[in-house]
Amino acid sequence: MKQLLILISILLFCQYKIQAQENTQANINLNKPPPRIIRACCAFGANMKLVGLPFIKINHITSLAELGQHKYMSGKSEGNGLIYTQNGGFIDIGHLRDQTDWTYYLYHYIIDKRGKGKVVQKLGNEAGKKTLTLSIPKDFDSLNCLLLAGKITYDLSLWHELSTWFGASTIPMMPERYSSFSVEDVYSNLLGVLIGIEAIKSKQAFNEAITNILLKTLNNLNAVETEEETYSSLEEVKNIWWTNEKRIPNKRVLLKYDTDSYSTCSPWLIPSTTSNANPITLHVPIKTMQGTLLNNYYELSINLNYKLPITDIFPNKESKIITQNDFEILLKWISNNNRSLDFRH
Repeated sequence: MKQLLILISILLFCQYKIQAQENTQANINLNKPPPRIIRACCAFGANMKLVGLPFIKINHITSLAELGQHKYMSGKSEGNGLIYTQNGGFIDIGHLRDQTDWTYYLYHYIIDKRGKGKVVQKLGNEAGKKTLTLSIPKDFDSLNCLLLAGKITYDLSLWHELSTWFGASTIPMMPERYSSFSVEDVYSNLLGVLIGIEAIKSKQAFNEAITNILLKTLNNLNAVETEEETYSSLEEVKNIWWTNEKRIPNKRVLLKYDTDSYSTCSPWLIPSTTSNANPITLHVPIKTMQGTLLNNYYELSINLNYKLPITDIFPNKESKIITQNDFEILLKWISNNNRSLDFRH
């Protein structure tokens, strides 16, 4: 019975992802935030197997030639999947695009709420009820609004990794721990934020700008050209970083995790490319152009549900509410309290 329920959940999950990809909404509705997951995300690995579906293998791999045209809130023109870059490691293009779109949405939302005092926006439930509270001065310029949008977007993506680690899931009974803090996730997320910032700063229309800047960025990261090269790169770290001996959604499909991601993200490079590589570390937007902490202008709060062991992590906390200022504590707790797992420190 349990296997049947998991199978149904997997099928529902796949259907949800397909529907999300077919959403071709063009206009921003500031009163309706995007879903936390817009596009089909990728399990890290190749020929991945699913519980209850023995004859199906999953390969989410793309190439420079298959990227296609970006579409805000997703579209059939996009080619998403994993691609290996010699200076940025594996990039999940679906994750990346989601963060470009969230940055775009939040930038326009912040511009609209600038100078209006305290503004509260509910952002749904993900291991607890999420609420964004803004206090944006009237004289907060557009570049600072853009940096703030990037910081909030990254925090939301980081909370997704944290919440799924502790058992949150998009579809009931479909745990997502198998993809939480995989070696490409946080780097792809932050890269998407930075590409989104550059696209909004450009004079091009957003979709066109993302399409062009994404290709340029991947070339600068020295991306491989073919799907076969990315597949070979995955195979090189098979049974080292990941395994397909376990079936999704078994959390043991991942063998290494990256929680070193609070203010910077560094790429994971496969051994055969490290000698000629120029690894590029990405930096989270932290301060305004004037040097003030962006955290001063917003609060992302989560009223936690039962999934997160709050009394173990925050023994002196009297409420179940945490904010983005608690994320670093959560990251350290995960790596310190899971000694049997292989984390980057």
